[in-house]
Amino acid sequence: MATAVICEFNPFHNGHAYLLGEAKRLTNEPNLAVMSGSFTQRGEVAICDKFTRAGAALRHGADLVAELPTAYAVANAERFARGGVRIAKSFSEVRSLAFGCENDDTDALKAAADAIRSERVNALIAAEMRGGGYYPRALEEAVRAVCGDEVAAAVSSPNNILAVEYIRALEGTGIRPLPIKRQGAAHDSDKTDGGFASASHIRSLLREGADCSALLPEIPPHVTRPELLDRAVLYRLRTITAEELRALPEVGEGLENRILEAAGRAQSVEELLTMVKTKRYTHARLRRILACAFLGLTEDLQTSGSGYARILGFTEEGEQILRSCKCKTVTSVAKALRENDENTAHLQLDIRACDLASLAYDEIMPSDSDYCTRILRENREK
Repeated sequence: MATAVICEFNPFHNGHAYLLGEAKRLTNEPNLAVMSGSFTQRGEVAICDKFTRAGAALRHGADLVAELPTAYAVANAERFARGGVRIAKSFSEVRSLAFGCENDDTDALKAAADAIRSERVNALIAAEMRGGGYYPRALEEAVRAVCGDEVAAAVSSPNNILAVEYIRALEGTGIRPLPIKRQGAAHDSDKTDGGFASASHIRSLLREGADCSALLPEIPPHVTRPELLDRAVLYRLRTITAEELRALPEVGEGLENRILEAAGRAQSVEELLTMVKTKRYTHARLRRILACAFLGLTEDLQTSGSGYARILGFTEEGEQILRSCKCKTVTSVAKALRENDENTAHLQLDIRACDLASLAYDEIMPSDSDYCTRILRENREK
């Protein structure tokens, strides 16, 4: 048996090591990590390459690391969760899905999952959004109005929203949710607390060259700087058409016109976001749209199913989980592409994302690492 974790490890820090350790303590089972690759749910390039992050995870609690396809990694919470669960359930050994959240009350999280499906809740959200409301706040207030404060608290933070989406995605799979309460600093906090800090704060420290050794079990040797992609992103946005923008995920209501107008004047991605931002569109949503434009990720591809598990690395225990995979396992992208099947477009996107991410370092990295990097095999001492 095994426990799955859907993750970004951006970067792999002490909180992630705690999550994996708690999952093993509670289940006495090895861990499968379904991890974002080169770009993340915020629509940003990952702090370092997926192979570095996978290696750190394997040395500190993960037993098998499979890549979450880019199409789902750069997606809203619902699609991110469903994409991760799709891979997790393809391993017959997986019996639990562990995830960190502020509220580890499973009943409250399940009640919140039911609330999101409620017609009354969705009617209140729709009314608020028509008035130019901010979706996260509209969701929380609608759930509070229909279900009360306790259930509303379960959708009041990004981590809890993901937790609720995991529970929704798990329905009918036979996999049980295993919420684990976050330790230390809050999500997106710029504070540290007993060796714990938010991933966003750690990313800032790493990019400033600060000493983060107390916050991470391993310091990545090279880190990205998202602003180094600005010219490439702006070039893409200045050459894209309105029709191509409308084909991207989460673009609607004339948003493509606002983006095109801003792209012609903005001198950086941050300036463009400031020009386009309204109460209706969260920063994360807009960043995802820009990332999708840059990567060539369309709504059609994001809503199409993938039927493979790209394996990044494993331990001896992870090899047992790997044997239980019921879908196509990809251990060589070159071989998988030669087969030219329904997974080809997804794999091509993963490779393209990895190659474009290599441009985000102070010293540009070589491309084709998807072809050249061996699967990681970690022999941890038990």
